[in-house]
Parts: sequence; C-alpha cells; structure tokens
Amino acid sequence: MKLRWALIAVAACAVAALATIPGCATFSYYGQAVRGHLDLMNRIRPIDAQLADGTTSPELRAKLARVLEIREFASRELGLPENGSYRAYADLERPYAVWNVFAAPEFSVEPRASCFPIVGCVSYRGYYAQGDAEAFAAGLRKEGYDVFVYGVPAYSTLGWFDDPVLNTFVRYPDAELARLVFHELAHQLVYVKGDTMFNESFAVAVEEEGVRRWMAKHATERERAAYAELRARRNEFVRLVLRYRARLDDFYREALPAEEKRAGKARLLAEMEAEYRALKAERWGGWSGYDRWFENGVNNAQLASVATYEELVPAFRALLAREGRDMARFYGAVKALAQLDKSAREAELAALARQPAAGPFSRSGRSHARTAACATPIATSAAA
Repeated sequence: MKLRWALIAVAACAVAALATIPGCATFSYYGQAVRGHLDLMNRIRPIDAQLADGTTSPELRAKLARVLEIREFASRELGLPENGSYRAYADLERPYAVWNVFAAPEFSVEPRASCFPIVGCVSYRGYYAQGDAEAFAAGLRKEGYDVFVYGVPAYSTLGWFDDPVLNTFVRYPDAELARLVFHELAHQLVYVKGDTMFNESFAVAVEEEGVRRWMAKHATERERAAYAELRARRNEFVRLVLRYRARLDDFYREALPAEEKRAGKARLLAEMEAEYRALKAERWGGWSGYDRWFENGVNNAQLASVATYEELVPAFRALLAREGRDMARFYGAVKALAQLDKSAREAELAALARQPAAGPFSRSGRSHARTAACATPIATSAAA
C-alpha cells in the first residue's frame, strides 16, 4: 500500500528540476506528485498536540493513543526504524491517500512498469486525485491494456520524510492498524531500486511477523482466532489468484491467434471466479470479503497487482524461519540479498521458497507456496 515515486524528490528541491524533464505529460505527473505530497505535509500535526486538543473526538483520541503504542512496539520488538514516522497525524479529507494504477498487456500477466529517478522502475503509477488516476487508466485502456485502479490508504517515503498517520486508515481495527504501520516502516529499512516484488514481499513478511507478535501480547484468544481465520481465508484467495495467474501466463505463451487467446483468457478467468464462488460457499460460510475484487470482471492487471505484493512472501517466510525468527538476523540476511544482482537474488529467493516455513496465521501452521498476507490492493474486512 504505498507509492515510491517522484514525490520523494521534494527533499532534493525537485520542483526546480522538473522543468528539465521533457514531455508535458511527464511534467504534469511529477507536478501532481509534488503538490500532493506537499499538501499532505502541510496538514501534519503532532499526535501529542492532537491528543491535547479538547476538540479531538474520543474515538480518534483512542486510536491515536493506540498508534503510539504500536509505533513503540515496532522499534522495540521488531527493530524497525526509530524516527518521527507515525508520531504525527494528518486529515486529508478524502477516503484514500492516493490511487494506484496497475496495467498489463492484453495477453500478459506482467505489469507495465513506470520508471522514476531515485526509486527506479515500479509496477504501478500513483495519483493523489482519483480523477487523474482514472484519466490515466482510460488512456491505457485505449492503448489496449488491461487496467486496475484502486485506492491506497497509505504510502511510504522510504525515510526521506516522517510519514504521518492518516485519516484514511487510523480507524482500522488494531491488528490492521499495526499491520499497516509495520509494513510501511519495513520499506524504510530495506528498499531495492527497481524491484517492486522484492520490496513488497519483504514488507508483507515483516507485517505478518509483527502482527503475530503484537497480537500475542495485546489480543484476546478470541481476537487471535478471528484474525487467524481472516488470514487463512486471505491465503486461500491468494493461492487461487496466483494459480490462475500462472495458468494464464503459460497459456499466453502459446502460439495462438488473438481470437483464440481472447476466448481462452475469458474461459480461464471465468473458471477462477467460479472457483472463488465455490470457495466462498463451501469453506467460508458465505463470507464475501473479496466480492468487490470480482465485481467488474477480473483482468491481467488485477492478477499482476496481487503477484507484486504476494509472489515472494513464501521465500521471506522461509528466510525468517531459517534465521530463528530473530529480526536483526533476518534483516541482515535480507540486506545481503538486496546487494545481489536481480538474477542472483531471484535464484536465492526461489531456493528459499521451496523450503517449508511456519506460517503465523495459517490454520495448519505451515505455509504454502505462493501465499501471503495483507498490505496489498486486495480487500479485507478492514480495508476495501
């Protein structure tokens, strides 16, 4: 749930530099990023001041106090950066911080990349206004791309700024609130330029372990059981999506006429939706937490968005288990992987993914290949 693009360049006085970037569309995109982030920064107020303000509602006061507890836990128990992030609050007066746009070709499950200074190439493009995101998406659709637009409650500036708590997520249930904070702080610890899947999967692994530890200390047995059930359902959903992504990837590589590929694509996507309906009815008691993901029809961009956040999580789970669930050792091993070139890094992660690892929220206690947890564009009961 983040953006890592040109808004970071504000720290380096990028506003002046934008004039040197060719292309009106590029200039406009960077301009909205700078303006959007500066607007966010101008709304920030220290949480201590918000708590001391008599006009702060009791509900918001309780949530902000909980955030400070989560923030201390993140550094004390998980070894995440100790800085000013999530010690201030901002009300953006809108439901999401940004809107991300994923795109993929008609016959490919690989996301269209967008490349920027400092952060390199990422698998999506983000906008501070939904209208701008939809306009960009419309242009991509005219070019023949499958497109997926979704709202994002938070993003990380990778430590260039102190990221605030936002109205877009502060009222989440405590476990989801903790998950998001742990995820975003993980990006400040390790970030590999141009490797979105590595970065997101690492952060998901950190949030999983963080929430497991947080709930062990702060949740009741009933709350832990409910959260485990939610995560088990999520893992089943992710396995379903990634399995069909792999099937489509194989199918698209076949030498077939375009019309046959379109028919085969429609058939496979319909099969996936039918399996989801059966899963919901037979295993989840009718629980409909992912219905919105299917409501407009599934496409390649949606499959690519899930893979971006989930594909490598089993490898990071296995690495965490190998390091005895010691976070300092785990971070050291991840940083060593980050130093490798991409092909060597992928080979190491593929080997790790083949190893069994403990899954903190799976019913069986063991992870399955190609599964994961939250902080993604996938809807849950806490974040649609």
